[in-house]
Amino acid sequence: MIEARDTGSSQADRQDGGQDFWPEDKPGRESGGKRPGGKLLIYGAAAVAVVIAAVVAGVVLMTGGDDDEAPAGKTGNGKQALPTAYTPDYDGDGMSKIARRAADQRPVTEGEAFTADAKTVKSGKFTFGLAGSQVSGDCKAVTWGQRLQADLARHGCTQIVRGAYVSPDKKYAGQFFLINMENEDGVHQVLRDLDRDSGAGFVLPLTAPGAPAFGSGFSAAYAKTFGHYAVVTWVQRAGGAQPASLNEMIDASLAIEKPADFVWGRFS
Repeated sequence: MIEARDTGSSQADRQDGGQDFWPEDKPGRESGGKRPGGKLLIYGAAAVAVVIAAVVAGVVLMTGGDDDEAPAGKTGNGKQALPTAYTPDYDGDGMSKIARRAADQRPVTEGEAFTADAKTVKSGKFTFGLAGSQVSGDCKAVTWGQRLQADLARHGCTQIVRGAYVSPDKKYAGQFFLINMENEDGVHQVLRDLDRDSGAGFVLPLTAPGAPAFGSGFSAAYAKTFGHYAVVTWVQRAGGAQPASLNEMIDASLAIEKPADFVWGRFS
């Protein structure tokens, strides 16, 4: 097996023959800090080749055009936006107490998720400010894709929380999503649906004043299981320029994940 991993993480010094997911990654590259194992994927050798080819093809096909003119949630080609790279984490480690909404019935509020600490977020060299936020009780209205929308309804989605983030220099943009499901099984199904290869659909990025257009070009999304919540962070260089490595996207996503901290308060 070949491990797709980030060169700046604590796994980088392994001696098991693991290779970096992104071909240009070089050992010793400056990192914003330790990245959790939940943002690592294991692939067979053939699968890695396919994924890398798909990413390169995605960059070639998705870049170009006037990104500023793209409608909300669509690429410059008029297609619904999808991340170029996607990494799901199904573990939900330490969240078994709230694996079902029956044990955590209070709806999420905008103020609970986007506290003062979540309005300016930092991780390593990355800083983002919250440009806009929204809590929707209509899961269909803020997503696209019939299969994803059907699974959201089937597995009891009641809320989707969205936040749009932008770096002070407007060179990076990010989206935070939290999906309130009936149980962890539903979360796992949603995480499978969000994989671009499934063709099931995705959450629409939130448009916010002053934030660059989002979703066209290269972007990376990381989805995690937080009990009966699915948490998704989706990041890109403004305009969708190709990053130096996926490490750059992982580091940026760690900052965007901050609003999910409220979930730990749901254990009491």
